[in-house]
Formats: sequence, C-alpha cells, structure tokens
Amino acid sequence: MDLAGRAALVTGGRRIGITVATRLAGLGVDVALSYNRSREEAELAAERVRRAGRSATVVQADLTRPSDVERLVEETAARFGRLDILIGMASVYRRTSFDALTERDWTRSLDVDLSAAWRLAFAAVPHLRSAGGGRIVHFSDWIAASGRPRYTGYLPYYVAKRAVIGLTEALALELAGDGILVNAVAPGPMVPPADLDAGEIEAVERATPVGRWGGPDAIADTVVGVLQSDFITGETIRVDGGRHLR
Repeated sequence: MDLAGRAALVTGGRRIGITVATRLAGLGVDVALSYNRSREEAELAAERVRRAGRSATVVQADLTRPSDVERLVEETAARFGRLDILIGMASVYRRTSFDALTERDWTRSLDVDLSAAWRLAFAAVPHLRSAGGGRIVHFSDWIAASGRPRYTGYLPYYVAKRAVIGLTEALALELAGDGILVNAVAPGPMVPPADLDAGEIEAVERATPVGRWGGPDAIADTVVGVLQSDFITGETIRVDGGRHLR
C-alpha cells in the first residue's frame, strides 16, 4: 500500500508510539493519536507529525469503554475524511504476584490489551472498507509469540497478549476479501524501563543475541514494512533481536 495521503489512528502514543507516528508522517500519513491520561506525550507526537508536514489530532479516550472507542474512531475519520490504518499500541504492563492478583487486574489487562483491540478493529472496519481496503496492526509481545510464559508475575498480560495473536489471525481471515490486511508486532527488548539499573540493562543485552536493545526505530521499521506490504496478513512478527532463541 502506498502510504502517501493515507490517514492513521495510533493508540498508545507514548515512547515508541511517538517514533511510529513521526515515521508515518514522513511517508505522507495524517495521524490521530489517542491517550487516556498521558496527554503530554500524545501532544508531542502530534507536534512532530505537524513538523513533518502532515495533519495531526489528539483525542482522549478510555479504551475500556466501548462508547469511547466508537467516538475515537468516528472523530478520526471525520477529521481526516477517511481512515486507512489502525495501529493499536495501548497496553497494561505491570508485575503482580499471583497471590496479589485481583479481579480488576485481570479485567483491566484483558480490556486494554485484547478487548480494546477488537473494539477498535470492529469500529474501524467500515471506514477501511470505504477507503477501498486498509491495514490493522496489533501489538503483542515476544514472549507471547514464543508460545510459553517465561517470567512469573505477568499472568493477565501474557494471556491477553497471547490472545491478541489469535485475534489477529481470525481478523486477517475474515477481512482479507475486503483488502484489509491484519498483522501483529511482538516487541522484545526495545527501550529499557526507567526502573532498571545498569546491571539489569546489561543482563538483557547479554541475553539478546544481537547484544543490544532494539530502540524505537526497530518497531517503526517493522510497522512500516507490514503497512506497505500487499501480501502479508495474519502474521505476528517478533522484533526482539533473537531474544526468543535463548
């Protein structure tokens, strides 16, 4: 798909999302960014999109609320007059021991990481069809893509991200006839969390075959690649520097 003149909705515009939005703008895409509480990061991404010469809008939405999801998609399509691309990056990533888990921990992870992905896709599909086809990119996780949990304390997150892979495959089959290709990106060690010390950062580098963290550009490269492809669909692409091999 030629990206010039297209319109995209990116949910979860923090950190890596800023790089993805900026890259899309550089390829001629107008970008809407959603946020729940992190408006500052979404506005920063929007400003970078505008500096690249494309239109941008920022919309507040709680993705656990179906009405917010519908409003977000409709406002995006109205703002740009079309919607061609949906990229769902919003996620809940929090370590909680099994005995400390609550019903809210479970439902929030499933709501944000899985149900929101479904709601966004369902709301976006009519607009993608109207545009003559489009692209949906979900975000999973390298561990979920490896098919087995590796760390304790992330039970709801792992289950949700594993289910996103199934959702991606099922949507890809359902929507292929409409010219809508659906894929997932499964990031590995991209950007060190703020709470990691130097020793922990180095340990991740040693455990990753390429010997380093990937950085936001590695994700942007992958997203652009699946958007531009006219034949890849139903795939979950690990971007982890070979981390799953160890």
